[in-house]
Amino acid sequence: MSDLIDDPIEGENAPEFSVSELSGAIKRMIEGEFSHVRIKGEIGRVSFPRSGHVYLDLKDDRSVIAAVMWKGVAARVATRPEEGMEVVATGRLTTFPGQSKYQLVIEDLKPAGVGALMAMLEKRKAMLQAEGLFEQGRKRPLPYLPEIIGVVTSPSGAVIRDILHRLRDRFPRKVMIWPVAVQGEQCAPQVANAIEGFNRMSAGGAMPRPNLIIVARGGGSIEDLWGFNEEIVARAAAASDIPLISAVGHETDTTLIDFVSDKRAPTPTAAAELAVPVRLEIAGWVEEQGARMTRSLGQALSLRGQRLRDLSRAMPRADVLLQIPRQRLDGAGDALPRALQGGVQSRRVVLATKSGGLSGEGLKRLIEIQRQKMGRHADRLSVATLERDLLRHKEKSSDLGRRLADVGGRQVKALRDRLEATDRMRQTLGYQATLERGYAVVRGDGDLVKTAVQAGGASEIEIEFADGRLKVGKGAVATPAAEVTPKPKPKPKPKKPDAPGQGSLF
Repeated sequence: MSDLIDDPIEGENAPEFSVSELSGAIKRMIEGEFSHVRIKGEIGRVSFPRSGHVYLDLKDDRSVIAAVMWKGVAARVATRPEEGMEVVATGRLTTFPGQSKYQLVIEDLKPAGVGALMAMLEKRKAMLQAEGLFEQGRKRPLPYLPEIIGVVTSPSGAVIRDILHRLRDRFPRKVMIWPVAVQGEQCAPQVANAIEGFNRMSAGGAMPRPNLIIVARGGGSIEDLWGFNEEIVARAAAASDIPLISAVGHETDTTLIDFVSDKRAPTPTAAAELAVPVRLEIAGWVEEQGARMTRSLGQALSLRGQRLRDLSRAMPRADVLLQIPRQRLDGAGDALPRALQGGVQSRRVVLATKSGGLSGEGLKRLIEIQRQKMGRHADRLSVATLERDLLRHKEKSSDLGRRLADVGGRQVKALRDRLEATDRMRQTLGYQATLERGYAVVRGDGDLVKTAVQAGGASEIEIEFADGRLKVGKGAVATPAAEVTPKPKPKPKPKKPDAPGQGSLF
């Protein structure tokens, strides 16, 4: 490159270079001189193509430098570039010969101090507030006593132990832990995925859906807590159908998730206290309500009893109330015979009056009318009709008798078959069937004999075969146990007592 710069261009003696040679020389010089630079500036235009690379401009009040951040670097940096953010970019300068441009290849990107982070945070906060995500009307009330509590935090930190300890002291509940990174570039996507994952669970599934979510982390610097200021975390918390408590940092720490959550707790321990009531307080309240109810019932019964007694004193006695009805009853009893006699007399007069109009002709006409009515009924009551009805009822009765006999026969046959099967089973299970196979039952002096020693000591032996019993008198000598060397046998298990009437089989 020095040769290209130092050689004078004088007329036609100047050396000639191709465009590619000159572009390559410029590229080598710039990359050699600016192989590692740190640039502080404000992000202007930002582009996120589908390839995963990030193209942006770094500018100040007078100049602009194009920059590119390759896919691997973009996935590694903790800060997502946004327009208007003041950052410090570390990388190297290079050229793009195809367009005669130079650009900065960014290898690291960080906000330019706490002030830049706070400015970016205020910008996000204003944007979310304008969308209505901070409105109190959209916040849901917390369940009074949740069955299952989902906790989004690191499983290895002290936060989860504090939450579990506080829940155990106040009111033990089932806790589901979704482990996440609580700082670094993986914090925001993992926390957002955890909140969405809890909401996607079904109430009756293998993993039951929690009734309350707690997003918790201990204290730290603004850089450590920055994952909870990311937009994806705030939107996931706002979209949660399950009530959510944010418990990020200490009481003085504030993140974006605190504004969109349904309830903010100053510490993770305070979040556990907000999640469940104190069991002892509930038990005391229930006991107090029971005592109040008992006292109220007692007082109500006492007041009503006193009221009843007061009313009873004001009411007249029973004999006083019955005096007038008794007098009316006596009067009615005295007037009843006269009323009966008067009624009979009046009805006699009416009967005599009506009987006077029943002359001989009238009686004949009445008799003729009744005779005609009876003739019509007699036509209906013919012998043939009665015989047909009688025959139909006989056939119906016979059919019912046959059906009843068939049903009874089938039932009797089924019962007989069951009885025969039961009897065959009884014979099979009884010891008489065993006697048929050549065995016998030995009894001595009426008792069952199981050993040769018992047989020798019995005064009378009775042997039962399949075809009868045989008694053997004294003189039967049993072989002593000392002369027989029995084989060692394992200790027998206790047996159930023999059924009555059965003996041992041999």
